Amino acid sequence: MEILRTVAELRQWSRAARSTACGGTVGLVPTMGALHAGHVSLIRAARASCSQVAVSIFVNPTQFGPNEDYARYPRTFDADYALAKAEEASVIFAPSVEEFYPAGASTFVEVEGLGNRLDGALRPGHFRGVATVVAKLLIAAEPDHAFFGQKDAAQVAVIRRMVADLRMATEIVVCPIVREPDGLALSSRNVFLSPAERAQSLTISRAICQVEALASVGERRSGTLIEAAHKTIAVESAIRIDYIELVNWTTLQPVEIATPGTLFAVAAWVGATRLIDNTILD
Repeated sequence: MEILRTVAELRQWSRAARSTACGGTVGLVPTMGALHAGHVSLIRAARASCSQVAVSIFVNPTQFGPNEDYARYPRTFDADYALAKAEEASVIFAPSVEEFYPAGASTFVEVEGLGNRLDGALRPGHFRGVATVVAKLLIAAEPDHAFFGQKDAAQVAVIRRMVADLRMATEIVVCPIVREPDGLALSSRNVFLSPAERAQSLTISRAICQVEALASVGERRSGTLIEAAHKTIAVESAIRIDYIELVNWTTLQPVEIATPGTLFAVAAWVGATRLIDNTILD
């Protein structure tokens, strides 16, 4: 499995892959590394529908705030390479910061409105950085399909809007959340949790299950669903909630009544680690 370091190399590889006699298709799995079973599910989904798969590994500095965890974000390239190779990815794209943000670069992508909701409201500039790096990846790789996890549902909404607004040809494919056996949503940041914090964090997924159970018997009122989640998480007083929201998944605007496809999302701090989780109500 080849490691590509420059945009030119990635673009050359992608164009060659898509020009094969059998009509090759390219799938892109954008990641920040520290790969886990959630990323594996994305690679497998890409392999199932594309003839060639590129996995990008790039810890993007522009989506981190000045007091966030960019410096300590887990970087495990050797293990990531081994996992991607075992899953039969075609190439890894691992650019340097200087390659993706050359000196003097002053162009950024901002999705107005959406970029300031949910995580964007609490992490100013976060979705600007996400939209910019994903735009760069899609322009560089020119993939037929790009694969993202539902766990980052707000991010998905921003990326879908950007792709639609800029008339990009890539199809955005969203794959289900992958969870630990006890329900915790997989995240590269889970490694930061102490054993005690790991146990406390389970109240977040329990709150999601509680909301799903209420919705399954017909409860659709925003206030009731949000209150139920708050009560479930309140069992662990050490957890600090950033938000619990019921929103339209396309606009990220709050809704009063859940309809099919409505997003119920939670963000909370467990110790020094910020975790997110969600469910799409049917």
